[in-house]
Amino acid sequence: MVAAEESWGVSRPVALDEAVGLLTGAHQVVLLAHVNPDADALGSALALGLALHRHGAQVQVSFGAPEEPAESLRDLDVAGLVVPHHGVAHVPELLVVLDTGSVDRLGPLADRAETAGTTLVIDHHASNSGFGTHYYVDPRAEATAVMVLHLLDAMGAPVDLPTARCLYAGLVTDTRNFRAASPDTHAMAARLLVAGVDAEAVTRPLLDTHPFSWLSMLSTVLATARLEVGEARGLGLVHARIGSAHVSGGRQEEIESVIDVLRTTAEAEVAVVLKQVGEHRWTASMRSKGRLDVAAAASALGGGGHRVASGFTLDGECTDILDRVRHALADAPLLG
Repeated sequence: MVAAEESWGVSRPVALDEAVGLLTGAHQVVLLAHVNPDADALGSALALGLALHRHGAQVQVSFGAPEEPAESLRDLDVAGLVVPHHGVAHVPELLVVLDTGSVDRLGPLADRAETAGTTLVIDHHASNSGFGTHYYVDPRAEATAVMVLHLLDAMGAPVDLPTARCLYAGLVTDTRNFRAASPDTHAMAARLLVAGVDAEAVTRPLLDTHPFSWLSMLSTVLATARLEVGEARGLGLVHARIGSAHVSGGRQEEIESVIDVLRTTAEAEVAVVLKQVGEHRWTASMRSKGRLDVAAAASALGGGGHRVASGFTLDGECTDILDRVRHALADAPLLG
């Protein structure tokens, strides 16, 4: 468990059984993923939301931006639980925040963490600030979906095919197609396959499918790539930027996939993609190959995440932000 922010004076960690009590005791539940939710965030919210819906609760699932889930994730919402952010209840009885390291990552829905009767944070990010009234955080879990499966089992909720598809989507993306999965997580995946998940059908749209226009965008973005072998404590840094035209005109899946291409650079331990989301605002994806803690670097820049996959948002000029990234990486700890 991680420490709570001082501003959330009543926030406290909870164990599995207490988290289950909060979930099953609520009649009205709002489950939120972070802005631009990935498969782990939205899949976890939908899997848990489906179980609570079947338990008899009134359930809404949402996120602050964009207006709709990524195209590759829409089929996961078999029960129609997702609502646009402007339709989310203003004073939820129970707010459940999933896969979200800090309250600002909720975007325009951040205020619900204060207006809700109870706020339960469920997350696996080591940098989680412990906001809300209760938090259930396990940095040892490779994905929030792992934690949700434990919760479903403790609730006695069935893991049928719709639920298993949501959880498998979270596992396959956050473990990089199971390359970073423990034996226990592989066993979980096998259990989901037994439940009927078609691994190829779930994985292909998430990781292996792009429109032809993606090739043109990727060509433009990779032309901005620069390799700095002396940075990141001498382990090498490669970075690229995606301009606002491509960010606003492309699908979320295509924008987020660029980091997976950049990280293949053999000479660089760390890859960073800066994405322009405003005139002077940039969000960044950071990845390491396991020798440098990019979560520490992201935290120093106001963000957070995993030790090998993190991000942040900053205002300023791209060149100045890259300077700050270099300094943060120079101070980041080495990993075992």
